[in-house]
Amino acid sequence: MAKKSDPNSKVIAENRRARFDYAIEDDLEAGIVLHGSEVKALRTAQANIAESYASVEGGELWLINCYIAPYGQADKFKHEERRRRKLLVSRRELARLWNETKRGGMTIVPLRMYFNERGMAKLKIGIAKGKKTVDKREGQKQRDWQRDKARLLKQHG
Repeated sequence: MAKKSDPNSKVIAENRRARFDYAIEDDLEAGIVLHGSEVKALRTAQANIAESYASVEGGELWLINCYIAPYGQADKFKHEERRRRKLLVSRRELARLWNETKRGGMTIVPLRMYFNERGMAKLKIGIAKGKKTVDKREGQKQRDWQRDKARLLKQHG
């Protein structure tokens, strides 16, 4: 029997470019502190996390430069589109993120924003190291070879 999709659980925004530009070493789930009109805008999937990043500042984790479109029906209580949003993680995870970013070249990249099965907005973030152009070319070669190999096996098998 096919698995029923949960109406509350859905992907809002995905940063597809992150896996191309960064080598993701580890990922974790974080909650997001949002205002009411932001939640309504996210329900209509009007968000962009492509240019955003996360930073540990003052003992807290912040999502910077994330765009959430204004909600049309919110008259008085509109939100700022690109405001800094606090991310919710445990103290242990926060300490680990702080240590990883202080080590050379590591950054915290948002990978996917979604609603979980309880209807809560979550952000999947990755601890990543920036790829150089050579690494990107190597990844492209690997993908091309896998595609050609699959084509050859399908053709002769």
